[in-house]
Amino acid sequence: MPKFINTVAAVMLVFAIAPPVLAVEVERVVSPGGIEAWLVRDNSVPITAIEFSFRGGGASDPAGKAGLADMTMSLLDEGAGDLDSQAFQGRAESLSIRLSFNAGRETVRGSLKTLNRNRGEALELLRLALTAPRFDADAVQRIRQQIVVSLSRASSNPNSVAGRTWRRAVFAGHPYGQPVSGTQKSIAGLSIDDMRNFVANRFTRQNLIVGVVGDISAQSLGPILDQVFGALPAAAPRAHLAKATIGSAGETFIVEMDNPQSVVVFGQAGVARNDPDYYAAYIMNHILGGGGFSSRLYQEVREKRGLAYSVYSYLNPARRGALISGGVATRNDRVAKTLSVIRQEWRRMRENGVAATELADAKTYLNGSYPLRLSSTSAIARMLVGMQYNDLGRDYIERRADLINAVTVADIKRVAQTLLDPDRLTVVIVGKPKDIEPTARTPEIES
Repeated sequence: MPKFINTVAAVMLVFAIAPPVLAVEVERVVSPGGIEAWLVRDNSVPITAIEFSFRGGGASDPAGKAGLADMTMSLLDEGAGDLDSQAFQGRAESLSIRLSFNAGRETVRGSLKTLNRNRGEALELLRLALTAPRFDADAVQRIRQQIVVSLSRASSNPNSVAGRTWRRAVFAGHPYGQPVSGTQKSIAGLSIDDMRNFVANRFTRQNLIVGVVGDISAQSLGPILDQVFGALPAAAPRAHLAKATIGSAGETFIVEMDNPQSVVVFGQAGVARNDPDYYAAYIMNHILGGGGFSSRLYQEVREKRGLAYSVYSYLNPARRGALISGGVATRNDRVAKTLSVIRQEWRRMRENGVAATELADAKTYLNGSYPLRLSSTSAIARMLVGMQYNDLGRDYIERRADLINAVTVADIKRVAQTLLDPDRLTVVIVGKPKDIEPTARTPEIES
């Protein structure tokens, strides 16, 4: 067997799910060809799950070619090598191989899950999809039409219109403001050569991040990494993505749509994932609007006043433009009051912070619920990829509770005073809200 590198000191991650304690070992494996992956062995079932991503997603699409990453990823399982679309997908289905590809704003991702007895076939399908996609004309036309139909439907969906308008407002002139799925015009203009160039430039070993979970040893994984990813180019010029300036602070935009209720998106600049204050902001947001039924926004907007069925906020720690944002849908005659309550809670958090009991309850929930995210081999593998992408270290899960527990009431008040400003919330309303006027011209979005 070829020699490979496997770090001797694996990191022991302990999850206090319930007695007995479940210990998970994360190993760093480097293949003979130098490809790195993080591995968690799970011998309970004969399954292997591989999750991977390449840095550079839809935000890196060339000007005028929005949707290129998304459309290209949608075509990877539509035929590769000697297998056309029907043969490729038929082989995967007959062997119960789950293979999928998708595009995000900052990365493009792939996923493979297979029974070990079919692992050889599954790995070959994945290798072909990455290194020899066919982009047959009939498959390209079919996927193109599906995307165009989806975009056409989204153009009359108030949730989609609100989200796209809001991003266009806060990221004016920046690639973060363009939709990952593209527009009907941009999708129509994408060529097969565009897709082949995308694969050649984006699918490189330098851009690659891999997480593996299942009944597989480090000794077996090393050669597999080379088998699947070894033929990819070592590197290619990376598309530069400039840091975004969050714009339209304090503005209210209205898109008129003849619906009995309005959809509202609101938010402002947030905090990056590598910011030392991230965990204080994370807990603050959980208490403010990210904690579901227990959050302040939910209690004040729904439980006490019955203004909306649901209201929420969340952190989006995008690398080139982090956000804290949220949403609500309510009757047109209740939009003004609902926004008033949201701003009131934004201000109350900014001025007063949180109570010690709120902080203690949030820590208990966030620490106790975290292991539930690791409910499957694929979920754990995705987490391994995320840990690498965000440079969290192999001991992150072991350290996470300490990072949460270290946050103090004073930390949250300090971060809230820096981060939250109800007067600078950017608001997009789609509907016919009463007693609210726009403060600026609404940016146009292409369908």
